[in-house]
Amino acid sequence: MPDRSVWVLALALVLALPCAGQQYRDEAERIMMDTPVIDGRLQSPTGTPCGTSAVPQQSLEEGEGQEETGFWSVYVPCETQNRDAVKRTLEQIDVVQRMCDLYPEAFACVTDSAGLQNAFQNGKVASLMGVEGGHSIDSSLGVLRTFYHLGVRYMTLTHSCNTPWADNWLVDTKEEKPVHHGLSAFGKMVVEEMNRLGMIVDLAHVSVDTMKVVLNISKAPVIFSHSSAYALCPHRRNVPDDVLRMVASTGSLVMVNFYNEYVTCKDTATLTDVANHMDYVKKVAGAQSVGFGGDYDGVTRLPTGLEDVSKYPALVAELLARKWTEEEVKLALAENLLRVFRRVEEVKRALQGTPAHETPIAFEELDRTCRTSYGYSNGAGTARLPPAALALPLALLLSLLS
Repeated sequence: MPDRSVWVLALALVLALPCAGQQYRDEAERIMMDTPVIDGRLQSPTGTPCGTSAVPQQSLEEGEGQEETGFWSVYVPCETQNRDAVKRTLEQIDVVQRMCDLYPEAFACVTDSAGLQNAFQNGKVASLMGVEGGHSIDSSLGVLRTFYHLGVRYMTLTHSCNTPWADNWLVDTKEEKPVHHGLSAFGKMVVEEMNRLGMIVDLAHVSVDTMKVVLNISKAPVIFSHSSAYALCPHRRNVPDDVLRMVASTGSLVMVNFYNEYVTCKDTATLTDVANHMDYVKKVAGAQSVGFGGDYDGVTRLPTGLEDVSKYPALVAELLARKWTEEEVKLALAENLLRVFRRVEEVKRALQGTPAHETPIAFEELDRTCRTSYGYSNGAGTARLPPAALALPLALLLSLLS
């Protein structure tokens, strides 16, 4: 039978555990006061039919008193592809912009890394926009550029459907077959144009081949806005180890998702399981490659202990209990995303003077059920471009205006 000293030691350890837990929680809250979390995917705005949109009251309620910021997902479903995706996406952008206008005391719509930091300092929820699915641009570089000018700062290349120029994650299952084996020639132009504009490329939802092609050709680091580690949960929405190593070598970022099916590949999960994914990404790709991609309101099942945005500090406390340093925690909370964003902005500056891509996608590559051939020669092939004879007069006019 153990002697008295053993019992005393055991009792002391039991009594110390709650104190240690509270210490980590206090430390987490202190860190998050200076370094709010930047989430890769916040709740989608709420769109309504007939051309109108509604600002979700839940968004306002969640914004109050939370040490967070992130990308509002201006998402429209795959069923809008080749139909009204552009219109519906514009309505979602309108919701985010009006939310910032209606509640300026809570939200600040920002479009660059400096704006993020200014919002932090002013105690507001810094609100960026991410288009979740390349189908939203309807295979148009002009629409892509317009979205950028309206404030969109990342685009997920696909959702759970192929576009005419990129393969989604379902091609890595038995549900769909590869079409492009990554990106088509036009898809590569989309990535190049995003680099030129200063728009972050997001690889959540894409196939593994698409991940690898983009990581090889992008001049700027990319993000996975809400994906987890495939080695811990072999769901095709997650990131395999060889891609994690490419993430590390390119300075890119995996923002770990909280959806139960991507965390445990089951209906149930816990905060501890999410921390396991963050640990794993850190182990394989390094602390500079980890972020938060909660996907709140975008999924139906969330881990026990991470039911809503108020639970972020609990996850940070768990990471501290696992011996993450304060600097590593700050990297995951915000500094990694800020680094990626700044690098994307640097690439944009380096590409100043590079002309925009003008070559459209070939008409025969599109679903033509609900579209005209306007702008294309003889209804197919490449679109008509401005005559070369206009190039010199336009250049002279621009030089006079500058």
